[in-house]
Amino acid sequence: MTNLNKYLANLAVMDIKFHNLHWNVVGSQFVALHEYLEAEYDKASDRLDEVAELIRMSGEFPVANIKEYLEISTIKEIEDSREVSINEALEIVLSDLKLQKELALEIRKEANEADNFPVANAMEDYIEDYNKQIWFVESSLK
Repeated sequence: MTNLNKYLANLAVMDIKFHNLHWNVVGSQFVALHEYLEAEYDKASDRLDEVAELIRMSGEFPVANIKEYLEISTIKEIEDSREVSINEALEIVLSDLKLQKELALEIRKEANEADNFPVANAMEDYIEDYNKQIWFVESSLK
């Protein structure tokens, strides 16, 4: 299993997890967080396809089923459907963004060492976005 497949699995779990939060978040900032979560799960979905294509271009096969996603993902799903407070949702999102950023940094380093520029460039773009989103969420939690 490559780190790219782990990253792909994380994206798939994030997509569903952020949908769960989107549907079930409650609180005074509901509308803002509801819209933010939609943007983030849309981004995860887009990246899922991009990363799968990078894996195929590298001559490997992307993990493409929920069972394997859950087995290899370092991001864990929310086990139940329930109301989630604004702060709890933000803490969950922050934790997952940080995990993805760290994995993207590792993948970028490996890709640079292997002169795999398409992967390195994609991870660079993702890392830049994670930095911005982490700042946004941390600022929201203050």
